[in-house]
Amino acid sequence: MARKVDRLSPAAVRNMTKPGVFGDGGGLYLSIGPTGSKSWLFRFMLNGKAREMGLGPLNAIGLADARQRAAEARKQRLDGIDPLDHRKAERARKAAEAATAAAALVTFQTAAERYIVANRAAWRNEKHAWQWTATLEAHVYPVIGKVPVSAVTTGHVTKLLTPIWTTKAETAARVRGRIETVLDFAKVHGWRTGENPARWKGHLDNVLPSRAKVAKVEHHAALPWEEVGAVMAELNEQDGIAALAARFTILTAARTNEVVGATWGEIDMKGAVWTVPGDRMKAGAEHKVPLSDATLAVLRLAAEHRRSDKPDAAIFPGGTKGKGAGGLSNVAMLALLRRMGRDNVTMHGFRSSFRDWASETTRHEHAVVEKALAHAIESKVEAAYRRGDLFEKRRALMNDWAKFCVRTAPTGDTVVPMRAGG
Repeated sequence: MARKVDRLSPAAVRNMTKPGVFGDGGGLYLSIGPTGSKSWLFRFMLNGKAREMGLGPLNAIGLADARQRAAEARKQRLDGIDPLDHRKAERARKAAEAATAAAALVTFQTAAERYIVANRAAWRNEKHAWQWTATLEAHVYPVIGKVPVSAVTTGHVTKLLTPIWTTKAETAARVRGRIETVLDFAKVHGWRTGENPARWKGHLDNVLPSRAKVAKVEHHAALPWEEVGAVMAELNEQDGIAALAARFTILTAARTNEVVGATWGEIDMKGAVWTVPGDRMKAGAEHKVPLSDATLAVLRLAAEHRRSDKPDAAIFPGGTKGKGAGGLSNVAMLALLRRMGRDNVTMHGFRSSFRDWASETTRHEHAVVEKALAHAIESKVEAAYRRGDLFEKRRALMNDWAKFCVRTAPTGDTVVPMRAGG
């Protein structure tokens, strides 16, 4: 005797309220929960085991639609197909198609911008994010910015790297590394698959010559230490915040970003100490800088331009007066040197001038000079033994440097201090 089907009527389905499971026939059931919610089930046997598949809630799937879905499931069973497995496979296929379609909408530029936003908080300063954006805008976006990140190939990468690989070796290396990082980021987020076409080892190294073969290491242009006094004398004649910042940078042998980010809260005028927080130091550790009398004099001049009494007010504010207390632009001091006709030097190069002066004309210990430059100790063994900050020795060093810097000797006959033991 054939099993009865279509036992339920639309009215019955609508009016039933008692919790339970009620059969319509052919494996289709109406399930009513304790709260009165109603949904459809399809029950079947597979390899001797009872299985159950939900077909949807009554408020979305009516009786006729439920019967149609149950009929399709019965046909699948007759064809040897597990309805549950089939539905899971279909959902996975549609999800993959949707992901592929979504990935196609993510361009390389979009992926790069999302990477920068995601990692900005971990970078030591805003300059790092700016450098990322600047190099990508200059060398990458014009070529592959609008290309779907899933479609970036080795051909794209070599096309944009080739013009600068031999002429701007340092920049090209950074560009390649940043492309590789963005593509890895995209792969993690499911926007692309496969190998990274910007990978160097075992890939691009077979296409492009090594940096060692195409260019020498590029150093920041440094001024001979004998000429530093003359530059300081020229800076003394210059007006404006940039000139004060430049004098401060030279006298402290600090990095540009450390100076432009300096705030009044970091300065102890009485103790003659500038404490640079770790998040603005290249090595990531707090650095105390002893301030010479000449440096304190520069700070007193800078105080005349102070725009806020708050501790976080910039010592060397940039922009227009009255528009906040943000720090000077990173390029302001370099622009000043250019206006002075000093095209042959960078502010960072004065650190080299300082080191050359110290090693060639004084007896200050190498470790003291390196500590003054806030250089990280590469040797773990040496770092373990050298735990102190050599502060008093560095104070003597910076005082000698300041005395040298403020002397102007056009003939080059500078009297150089020779300290015994620093």
